[in-house]
Formats: sequence, structure tokens, C-alpha cells
Amino acid sequence: MDALTTVVLIFSYVFSLLRISTAVDTITVNQHIRDGETITSAGGTFELGFFSPGDSKNRYLGIWYKKVAPRTVVWVANRESPLTDSSGVLKVTQQGILVVINGTNGILWNSNSSRSSLDPNAQLLESGNLVVRNGNDSEPENFLWQSFDYPCHTLLPGMKFGRNRVTGLDRYLSSWKSADDPSKGNFTYGIDLSGFPQLFLRNGLSVKFRAGPWNGVRYSGIPQLTNNSVYTFDYVSNEKEIYFIYSLVNSSVIMRLELTPDGYSRRFTWTDQKNEWIIYSNSQRDDCDNYAICGVYGICKIDESPKCECMKGFRPKFQSNWDMADWSNGCIQSTPLDCQKGDGFVKYSGVKLPDTRNTSFNESMNLKECASLCLRNCSCTAYANSDIRGGGSGCLLWFGELIDIRDFTRNGQEFYVRMAASELASSSIKSSSKKKKEQVIVISISITGIVLLSVVLTLYVLKKRKKQLKRKGYMDHNSRDENNEGQAHLELPLFDLDTLLNATNNFSSYNKLGEGGFGPVYKGILQEGQEIAVKMMSKTSRQGLKEFKNEVESIAKLQHRNLVKLLGCCIHGRERMLIYEYMPNKSLDFFIFDQMQSVVLDWPKRFLIINGITRGLLYLHQDSRLRIIHRDLKAENILLDNEMSPKISDFGIARCFGGNETEANTTRVAGTLGYMSPEYASEGLYSTKSDVFSFGVLVLEIVSGKRNRGFNHPDHDLNLLGHAWTLFMADRSSEFIDASMGNSCILSEVLRSIHLGLLCVQRFPDDRPSMHSVALILGSEGALPRPKEPCFFIDRNMMQANSFSGTQSTITLLEAR
Repeated sequence: MDALTTVVLIFSYVFSLLRISTAVDTITVNQHIRDGETITSAGGTFELGFFSPGDSKNRYLGIWYKKVAPRTVVWVANRESPLTDSSGVLKVTQQGILVVINGTNGILWNSNSSRSSLDPNAQLLESGNLVVRNGNDSEPENFLWQSFDYPCHTLLPGMKFGRNRVTGLDRYLSSWKSADDPSKGNFTYGIDLSGFPQLFLRNGLSVKFRAGPWNGVRYSGIPQLTNNSVYTFDYVSNEKEIYFIYSLVNSSVIMRLELTPDGYSRRFTWTDQKNEWIIYSNSQRDDCDNYAICGVYGICKIDESPKCECMKGFRPKFQSNWDMADWSNGCIQSTPLDCQKGDGFVKYSGVKLPDTRNTSFNESMNLKECASLCLRNCSCTAYANSDIRGGGSGCLLWFGELIDIRDFTRNGQEFYVRMAASELASSSIKSSSKKKKEQVIVISISITGIVLLSVVLTLYVLKKRKKQLKRKGYMDHNSRDENNEGQAHLELPLFDLDTLLNATNNFSSYNKLGEGGFGPVYKGILQEGQEIAVKMMSKTSRQGLKEFKNEVESIAKLQHRNLVKLLGCCIHGRERMLIYEYMPNKSLDFFIFDQMQSVVLDWPKRFLIINGITRGLLYLHQDSRLRIIHRDLKAENILLDNEMSPKISDFGIARCFGGNETEANTTRVAGTLGYMSPEYASEGLYSTKSDVFSFGVLVLEIVSGKRNRGFNHPDHDLNLLGHAWTLFMADRSSEFIDASMGNSCILSEVLRSIHLGLLCVQRFPDDRPSMHSVALILGSEGALPRPKEPCFFIDRNMMQANSFSGTQSTITLLEAR
């Protein structure tokens, strides 16, 4: 009997130990977790147990990523009451309250839930949320308590970041004091409900960074916040709650947002290839994100020097301080407002909205009603739409001083600032005045109009005379035959010279966009308002009438969203011009090779550009009426539209293939060094695979942010292709990535793009993929063949470091651009 009792007791003890093992993510009132024991979420992503942070010997109950090393903790229970030994135990009480007790049964922490249950248990969900529930009830609204309601320094996908307006629950982030101390540090990040709700990152009580109000699309102060292929987000605001929440598009991605001990809000992603966290994005990106750096009525422009300037109609409050780069006292109005005499408004575009604590808002009004309301209230200093979606809606009114305004290069907002009538050079809305003043204004306008009309008539006569002289200079009676020959057989709208002179302000230097391979390019505006780009063949251009007609004929009938659209041409004597659609964002090289501009192109944008170029080339090689070889694909010839979508341009040396032609030979090699394929540069042989080579170079430049030609590295004399190959062979391709976009990279896509680029620049044409294969590679995740060695050049001396087959004797003309 004693033996049987012993066996029963042993089995009972073993069974009790196994209970946590059989329900690895849950504990009940009859179970507990001691220091050294853990529970794991069902999918194995998160683990809960006791730990010591950094070099500390203190013990805390926390949640961390199970498969990430070193341990990354996302939540701490007893962050203010650490254990000094390993006696800690986590229990669930009969009332459904979680408690952490020490060796003397002293309670160090409890969940303090006001709701009770008959059958409580605690479960660690796969989301990282520790919940207390009743039985098997898995409905979130029925949870007795959840850790997601009490975040520490980390915001996980699925967490609500905001407030419950009914209960007053405030879900905000608070930093650790240090890597060794998870107690609350100096910094907090959360929603402020004073005035129009906005996000504040505070250092103690003072504001360090203001993310701004939600504008229907994103927070006003975080223009880089966009839904993308990695995560999507939502913002909810109603009478019960207000919060921000994000979720992952791909569940295999590991992402977290952390408020760091030094006060920065950073989004991290885990990369298995490098076994480390990489910064995906920063909320604070530069000095202009420091709260109120330019003081009241100052606006921060990071690309200007000095970076702070006063708003229109304002001047520095203390000029001497301003001269010493101390802008903290801000600006004052040059002319005081006088509501009775009539004020107006100045429009600002592309900015971060001012601090909204001293505001009122009405979400049912439109902008016109908002302007009228502000104008009637002499205390109103500015107004804007509260929601920018669908052309704008809602009314946001500021009262008192305006502070913490900055300029953005993209995704900024519009708002209107009140100004004295005498200071208004131009305003969107002016106040109504008394009849007497209206009469004075009418008389003044009449006199001014007469003066202006006289000036305009004089300028018109002078301009007309200037045009006549200019046309006389352009005309050359000896070239009329060439003119007639050039215009014949061109199935394209013909622009007359007068139209282009008017559009480009006589080809003014102010309208010049840049210098193309064969001449300057000017911006123009046609009479109906359409913006155009005029490519003028310079008199010293190497492009003759043949090349000009070739470009016209090559592109005239091409219609594709990733090819620049040719609107027409002009042949006037010796002058030949092509008229294209205008691309407001210039060319790709303006961004990827410039240290300041490169940050505009994060990885999602670069990947879209790579895909767009792929579609354009595929159309030229396969889907157009004739197979077209571009022969000069480079960053300068990739233009970007309003949405940063790429369009291939400059078909001056393009060649058309008909029938079954796949390859041709020329003794007049024209192109750009660094982009030309080896067989084309050495033997004059070109094919679709020549364009594939150029495309591969372009992909590697887009990923690295560096030019192939002129690339220098302290460890070797290889060009960019050789450098990429060397890193690839050493399994160090991640070192090739442009640092300016590192925080936005989807590493698998970037590494696959590098791999693809190397496949495209292989030495022999037959080894390179077709553009059809390139498109398939970009749209899939299958295994890729190992790229063979590309041709290496020592760009510094323009000599070959790895020679290719063929001879230079076939080249009679090398046009390097």
C-alpha cells in the first residue's frame, strides 16, 4: 500500500510538471511559472519567463522573441519592481489576476483586473499578447486583461496605440532607462487629446518630437508613413476610442516599433541572413524634426542654410540671436494684424501642420466654410483641412501662435496663415471691407491696371520684335530642302517654331532642364497649359538628320506607360526639336547618385522603378510592332513622373529589328561607357542582350546608389560590377546595399535584385536572361542560377582587368557620353 501510494504521488507530481508542457502557451490557477520555466506561443514566435537584461543581475518577468538571439524583450511585467534573486513565480489567482511573487510570497506585480471569472487562465498568444480569459473564450472584447493594453517600450503588430475615451485607458510607449534597466525611462510616446489629437514624443514633460495630427492618410509629421508591401496600418477615431494600429502583410516578417532609451522611435525588422535587427524606418529623420527648433512662426527647411526662416510677413524676434543660429525665440509679425481693417491669408504648401493643441475642429465643414469661419474670428490665426482625402474635408482652426512647422519634399500639407492686408503680396482669400474702402480699392486697381497694360503692350512689342529677329536667325534659305526632306513621311504632329519659342520663353536659360546626349532640353508650357519638354539638337550635336528621324520613327508609334511619350517634333531649317511629355521629377540619376536626394527613393520605390524599366524594355524587345534595341539605357535616360514611375527616354541611337532578326553589327559604336555590353563595345555587335547588360548595370546602380563608371574602392581596382561580384561570391551582398535606404529594405528583394543584376551582366550574351525571363524572376521567389563572372574593368585607367573575346579593331567610332 505504501509502495502504491508512493507511485501515485510520483505520477501525480510528474503529471503536474507535464501540464504546462501539454499546454505550452497557457497556465491555469493550478499551475505557475517559476524562474527558469517558460511558456511559448502556439506558433513558437514568443516566449514568456523570467530574465535578466544586459549586464544586470535583477530578474524580471517578460515576453521575448523565442527564435531571435540575442534575446529581444518586447514587454516587462514588474519593470518597476525587480527581483534580486531567482525566487520569482507567476501565478493566476482564482479571481483571474496575474501576480508575480518573490520567495517570501510578497507581491511584486499584479495585473489588477477589475473583471472576475469562474475559470480564469492566462495564455500567451502568437501575436505576443499575454491575455487572461475565462475558460476557452478567445474573443478579445471578453478578455479579463491583456498585456497589449499596457505596452512598455515596444509596439507590436496588432497593438492599439492610443486611448479608450470611455475608460481613460492610455496605451502609450515608455522607454527603458537603459539596456540594463527596463524601468520607465525619460521618454514617452503617445496621443495627446488637447485640441486636435496628435502624437507627441516627450522627454519628461517637454516635447522632443511631434508626429502631428492624423490627416486621413498619415500623421502630418511622418510623410514617409505609407502602406507598403511589408505592413499596412489603420487609424480609428470615434466616440469610444482613438488609436493607430498596424499589421504585417507577410506573417513571416518579424517587425517591431521601439522607443529607444535615447528617445528615438524606430521600426526594426529581423533579417535571418545577417541574424540581426535592421532599422526599417525612423520617425525622426533630421534636425527639423526637433520640436519647435525655429520657434514660433518659424519654418524649418532642412536643405536650406540657415535651416530656419521666418514665415511670410514675419521677422526674427531677436535678429542678433538669429544671426548666431539661435532660432528658439522665433519670429514676430512685421505688421500687426488689424482685423477691423481687413486681414487675409497666405497659403503654405508641402509642410508639417503646426502644433494643434490650441485648435478647434469641425469635421463636417469644407475648406471654403473653414476660411470664412476663421476670417470672422479675429483670434483665428490659421486654418486647414483636417482630412486630406478626396480633395480635402473638415475644418481645423488655430488660435494663438503657430509653432513647430517644417518643410517637406513630399507628402506635406497645405494650410493658410492670417496676415495683415498690407503684407499680402498674394493671398488665397481676402476679407470683405467697408464700401468706402472698396471704392478706394477699385480706383487704385483701375489706375494700376492702366499702368500695367501700358507695360504689357510695350513688352509685347519688344518681344514680337525679338521673335522676328530670332526667327530670322534660325532660318537659313540654303537648308530649306533639308527642312522639307526632314518633315516628309513623319507620321507625327509638327510644331512650328513660334509655338515653341512662346512655350519656352525663347529657350530661356531659366527653362533649361539639362543637357542630353545630343543637345539641351527645355521646359515649356503650351498655350493650353500643357507642360512639355523640348529636346533641341545643338549645332555641334553628333546627331544628324538621320539620327533625328530615327528617334522620331522609333518612338512615334510606341505606346507604353513606361516609355516617355513623344508629342511631336519641329524641323525648321537646321533646327530640329523633339517635343516630349514633361517629367516633373527629372531623371533617375538625380536621385540615386546624390547623397541628399537618394533618401527620397526608399527600397519600395526603387523596386517599383526596376519593375517599371523591366516592363518598358520587355515591350520594346517583344511586344511592340518592331523589336527595338535601345542601345543607351542608363540612369540619365530613365525619367520619373509625378508618382516616381519610370519612363525610358532618348531613342536617338535605337535600332529596329524586323522579322527574325536578333543581332546586328555596326562600325559606329555609340553609347555610354559603363553601360555598354562587352560584345558591343569591342565588336560592334548589338542585340536585345546588349540592352539586358545595360539593364543589369542599372539595377546594380539602383541598389548600391553608386555609378559603375568611375567607381573606386580602397581594397581593389574593380568597377561596380566587379565589386558586386566579389561580395556575392563571399556571401556578403548585403554590404552592397545603399545605406540611405537601408531602413526600408526588404532584404530578400534586394538580394534577389543584386543576383538578377549579376545574371544580366554576365560576359557572354547567351548566358544573360531575356527581359521576359527578367520579368518572371522579379515576380517570383524561385531559385536562381549562379551567375557567371562578368567582365571586370579598371575604370581608373579605362583598361581591362579581365579581357573579353574579340578585338577593338572593329570600332571606328566610339561615342562615349
